[in-house]
Amino acid sequence: MADYSDDDAMSIASGISAFESREFTKAMRLLSPFADQGDAEAQYRIATMTLYGLGMVKNELQGFKMMQSAAEQGHALAQHGLGFMYFEGECVEQNGEQAVNWFSKAAEQGMSGSATTLAMMYEQGNIVPQDLEQAKHWYRLAGFDDKADEIG
Repeated sequence: MADYSDDDAMSIASGISAFESREFTKAMRLLSPFADQGDAEAQYRIATMTLYGLGMVKNELQGFKMMQSAAEQGHALAQHGLGFMYFEGECVEQNGEQAVNWFSKAAEQGMSGSATTLAMMYEQGNIVPQDLEQAKHWYRLAGFDDKADEIG
C-alpha cells in the first residue's frame, strides 16, 4: 500500500472491511478513489465487485482492466485472478501462455492455488502442451511432493 495519511489509511481499511462484510456498495464508495489513484489492493477489490456485479452493475471490461492493473503492480491475488481469466476465457479470449504467465507470477509469491493450477495444466495438457517435468515442479512448489512423486 502506498504511503497514505492516517485518514486515507482508515478509509482503505474501512473499504476492505466493508468488502469482507459483503457491504459492497459501501466498499465501492470507500475504495473507488484509491483504485482510481492506482492502489493495487483497492483495484483488486473493485475488479472483483465489477466482474461479478457485487453492489453495482456487472462490467466485465472495467473489471478486467482493474484486475490487470493490480496484477501488473504485483498484487498476487490479482495475478491469480488474471491467470484464471485467461485460463477460463472469462472476459478475454482463452490464452494458455498468458494464464501460465500470471499463475507463475502469483505462485512465485506463495499462491499455492496458482502453483497447483499450473501443475494440473501441465499434467493434463490443458490449454498448454503436456509437460510432466513442469507439472512436478509446480506440484512441489505447492507443497504436494507426494503428487509430484506419483508422476514419476
